[in-house]
Amino acid sequence: MSNPTTLDKTFHVIMKRMVETGQAPFYTELAATLNLSAEEGRKILHDLFSSGIPGWLYPRTDLIVSFAPFNNLPTQYRITIDGQQKWFGQ
Repeated sequence: MSNPTTLDKTFHVIMKRMVETGQAPFYTELAATLNLSAEEGRKILHDLFSSGIPGWLYPRTDLIVSFAPFNNLPTQYRITIDGQQKWFGQ
């Protein structure tokens, strides 16, 4: 098995945060978790979304709006697990 790439690790960090908290991390949080500089964190975030994953950043920003199957902004698709509603679906 090959080692995970930085894009793989970035995907994992975002998905884990979305599952745990219902909120997407900011690129500086990604950078700190991945031991990158803030600018490298911003670049890897844009590289990940440019790779074709099902999700997007808010136009002309570095803010995650959607990261399938989750949405970082409220939508009509509320996800409730064990009585907790802290997620929104795409």
